[in-house]
Amino acid sequence: MIFKVFYQENIKQVPVREKTKTVFVEGNSERDVRRKLADMWYNIEIVVPVSGSYLEYEQQNEDYKVLEI
Repeated sequence: MIFKVFYQENIKQVPVREKTKTVFVEGNSERDVRRKLADMWYNIEIVVPVSGSYLEYEQQNEDYKVLEI
């Protein structure tokens, strides 16, 4: 399953909407995705499963890439 992760690059950074970044990660569950990203020191705001038409829409974006971990 593909998950969209909203995060701040620095774990000490206060979440600010304008500085929020996203990455797509393949995993079995939200916990699995958080475990995979733990050593990157991201300040993860939310992890959202992406499927169906929402996934198709995201795949049309030229910046769509699934992070290989």
